[in-house]
Amino acid sequence: MAPSAPFLTYFSAEPTGMETMILYLQSVLLGIVQGITEFLPISSTGHMILVDEFIRLEASFKEMFFVVIQLGSILAVLVYFHGKLFPLRALRDARLRKSTLLLWSKAAVGVLPAIVIGGLFGSRIQHFLYNTLTVAAALLAGGIALLWIESVRRKVTVSEIDDLSFGKALAIGGIQCLAMIPGTSRSAATILGSLLLGTSREVAVEYSFFLAVPTMFAASAYSLWKGGSVLTTEQWIATGIGFLVSFLVAWGVIAFFMDYIRRKNFKVFGWYRIVLGIVLLVWFGRDFFVK
Repeated sequence: MAPSAPFLTYFSAEPTGMETMILYLQSVLLGIVQGITEFLPISSTGHMILVDEFIRLEASFKEMFFVVIQLGSILAVLVYFHGKLFPLRALRDARLRKSTLLLWSKAAVGVLPAIVIGGLFGSRIQHFLYNTLTVAAALLAGGIALLWIESVRRKVTVSEIDDLSFGKALAIGGIQCLAMIPGTSRSAATILGSLLLGTSREVAVEYSFFLAVPTMFAASAYSLWKGGSVLTTEQWIATGIGFLVSFLVAWGVIAFFMDYIRRKNFKVFGWYRIVLGIVLLVWFGRDFFVK
């Protein structure tokens, strides 16, 4: 259940200077939230929906804005992993060129299930499940899953990204489709799927990053084609601000996460999801439980 009156609301019809400034501040805040949550297994979409309960963007602008600032996060992946994704030595090193081509091919294979499932059921999922109670329940379930996967003994059979087979890449892509349920987290779904299929934590995180690239580029391109032409000047500027902030924050988060996962496990993210999920279930479900 949404709060009765958001504390920051943007009115798009002939905005005043104050309303425009509020919109730009909103874009900075949302860019920060997106940059932090896109690659950590805590659900960027879930957090964006929750923030939107209090910060209301104009409806026709919001959908495009959310997707495009995700593109800023994806650009951070390309910059941070440019040595693997676009190695200059591949121009003269046939072996490295083959390895790079295989990496991109595995990412392309992994995104196929999302394209199919999203095309068939995406609008229905968004209509029925994009609400705060679904986010809360998914956060809670994902947190329990992260704690469980860290408590069982797993045999690591894939310790390098080059060793990931196309079959496992496709299977991980299928598991990624669970992230269409808001609050699940694309990152958490792909990481859990990878771990279940025998990858190391570092490979699981890396492939999660790489798989995000074709997924979000496709979504962003579609959103721009569908709604970009109707944006006002202020909305274009706000989108650019959110994109830049998301890119810079995500870049830092990627560096932090890659260093963190070499030394520690995912339990802290599991506990975070559980605590946040319980708080949200109590807060947004209080009226339902009273009834």
